[in-house]
Amino acid sequence: TGVSLSKVSGRITMNGAALAADTTVSFTLTNTAIESTDILVMNHVSGGTAGAYSLNAQCAAGSALVNVRNITAGSLSESIVIGFILIKGATS
Repeated sequence: TGVSLSKVSGRITMNGAALAADTTVSFTLTNTAIESTDILVMNHVSGGTAGAYSLNAQCAAGSALVNVRNITAGSLSESIVIGFILIKGATS
């Protein structure tokens, strides 16, 4: 499920659906503040098992593809909260 939030920082609460061991899911964050040269820094701030997830994002004009990976050996069904902040990239 996609998320829309046009701010340079915020929090996203994930769905608590089962995420199998060693599996990645992706969703699109639609955000008019994001440009392709930006960096989206994310952190697992609450909910769920600390250290059980890997987060990554690829920015594009007006959105970012966010990847959440369960890095444990078991299935997890947790509604984690992801905090993010946008770092504006250099323009050439």
